[in-house]
Amino acid sequence: MKILMRTLGLLFVLALAGGGWVAYEAHTFLNTAPETPGRDVFYDVPAGARLAQVSAGLAKLGVVTDARKLDLLARYKKWENRLQAGRFALNTGWLPEKVLDELVNGHPVLYRVTVPEGLSWWQTGKVLEEAGLVVFEDFRKVVTDPDFLRHYGIPFATAEGFLMPDTYLLKKNEVIDMAQARAVAGRMVDNFWRKTAAVWPDGKKPGPGQADQLKTWMILASIVEKETGIDAERARVAGVYQNRINKGMLLQADPTVVYGLGPAFDGNLRRRDLDDANNLYNTYQRPGLPPGPICSFGAAALAAAVRPEAHNYLYFVAKFDGGEHVFSTNLTDHNKAVRQYLQNRRSAKPAAPDAR
Repeated sequence: MKILMRTLGLLFVLALAGGGWVAYEAHTFLNTAPETPGRDVFYDVPAGARLAQVSAGLAKLGVVTDARKLDLLARYKKWENRLQAGRFALNTGWLPEKVLDELVNGHPVLYRVTVPEGLSWWQTGKVLEEAGLVVFEDFRKVVTDPDFLRHYGIPFATAEGFLMPDTYLLKKNEVIDMAQARAVAGRMVDNFWRKTAAVWPDGKKPGPGQADQLKTWMILASIVEKETGIDAERARVAGVYQNRINKGMLLQADPTVVYGLGPAFDGNLRRRDLDDANNLYNTYQRPGLPPGPICSFGAAALAAAVRPEAHNYLYFVAKFDGGEHVFSTNLTDHNKAVRQYLQNRRSAKPAAPDAR
């Protein structure tokens, strides 16, 4: 009994000591700033970031002294799933609770949004609207506004193709209005001209007298972007379409038809869509390039359009969805490839003349 009592007493003392140590550690963490005086720092919280990821990043910057303890604090306050995305102005002189409160209830200095390659202008507008950065209708009016297009040297009826895919950190006005939409769209077009500067021949972007050449490059680049995601194939795909243009052949590019169907497209391209000559973007029915670009594209697709690969290919077909392609110089070989790779996936449209 004496041994038992002594053991229990020792455990009680250890528990008190342990509890006291935990309380001391918690008190010290909550009431001691990492640095005095503090310094201003910026921290970017990606959309959908995990709490542990953010805590580790803050500890690395010196905004908090212990990432694990910040995790525990967030869970105690039930804030672990309430972190906002964006760039935040923080200070290493703040206490942990103030840091956490700023990430949950504060206002980001800049808001982060990623616009992937291959989106149409209306898909881009939806991405920006969902991020809370624009009202879609305002964005639509801006990217079709003749004054906006003229200001940025865009020779089309919309800014399609010039809304550079990228990850942006953007300011948000107190009121999300037309001015906000114009600022966001302008930032994207400026980014396009900046990121494509090295692609143009001689490093000079096309001037007013080169509008026709610019149109050709822009439209072709957008088609290349939609046709292949493989960098090594981009110039070859561009060469296929350049060869077809040179020979006066129909381009027969599915993505142009889809674009002409607009936001109402349900994901299923039908034979009647390919037969519809009223679709201005139907390259199965209308010769030459479509009226304008069909998506936003990266610098790699533009480089391919500016410098297509020289070859004799006139056709190509994907081996698998989203995979590499088989290129052919004649219709007989192309049809063999179509039968081999697409017999179970292309029943809704004619296989023979398709450029893909």
